[in-house]
Amino acid sequence: MSSVRFAFIPVMTLFLMAPAMAQTVGQAAGQRQETWVRVQTSFNFFVPGPAGDSEEARKSGESARRSIYQMAAHECDVLREVLAKDCRIESLSTNIGRQFGQQQQEGYTVNGSMNFSITVK
Repeated sequence: MSSVRFAFIPVMTLFLMAPAMAQTVGQAAGQRQETWVRVQTSFNFFVPGPAGDSEEARKSGESARRSIYQMAAHECDVLREVLAKDCRIESLSTNIGRQFGQQQQEGYTVNGSMNFSITVK
């Protein structure tokens, strides 16, 4: 029984060391797995302009949406400049509300968030 126990210990040691040895070999060969990190940015701004049912109001709302898409593209550029090797827009959530009335400036209130996946430099 004691010889079985002595044979069992080296076999278990080898079994437990195999994953660590495999990691060391992979790292020594320069194989580095890139890790994706999630970055979230929230925003809230106001776009002045007509907010009724006119053609000008439609163009004003489109301008607000266009500025959101430009912000998302620019945010990936900023992330690449500062800390990311690669950047992907994962999701973009927006809420655009018309604001009009006698005591308020007409325009659109824009709220939302952007989610990106990046690999760190």
